[in-house]
Amino acid sequence: MSNNSDCNSAGQQWYVYMIKASDGRLYTGVTTDVERRFNEHFGSLKGARFFRGRQPVEVVFTENHPDRSSAQRRESEIKKLPRVLKLELIGANRY
Repeated sequence: MSNNSDCNSAGQQWYVYMIKASDGRLYTGVTTDVERRFNEHFGSLKGARFFRGRQPVEVVFTENHPDRSSAQRRESEIKKLPRVLKLELIGANRY
């Protein structure tokens, strides 16, 4: 994980995050504000289609990135991982 002080020139930190859904599935996305984005997934029109028919339960993983581009590259890498490796990634970053 990157250091929180790693910000781009605009001072905006980007995050890759994973949310555990009510059916146990994992959702991966990018944002500049993880808490705001988590709350948007609760039935909001701004929430991901993934959460129609299921509810977000908790943020289980976050990773800091200095810019949107690197965050989106990492998001793509994570989305391609098999579930078992995603769970390992979550476990390695817990507490």
